Amino acid sequence: MRGFQFSPWNLLLIIPLLVLITSLFNADGPRLFGMPFFYWFQFVFVAVGVLCTGIVYVMTKDKPTSERPDRLSVDQLDEGDVK
Repeated sequence: MRGFQFSPWNLLLIIPLLVLITSLFNADGPRLFGMPFFYWFQFVFVAVGVLCTGIVYVMTKDKPTSERPDRLSVDQLDEGDVK
């Protein structure tokens, strides 16, 4: 697989998926500022998801997706000499 390279940081992306398990937060209490747990927990999880995604992006953005060098130069691509 050329476009994806595993990084342990990618495991952090599992955390935002936990919000899909509604049995974890399907409750009325405890309330926060009068808001039921079900609602404020989802708001908190949006922030946690953004934070997790941002951390993974920052930690993996400089990592190359392929160890192999490119076979085509920029000049070849501009001229249409793709062989």
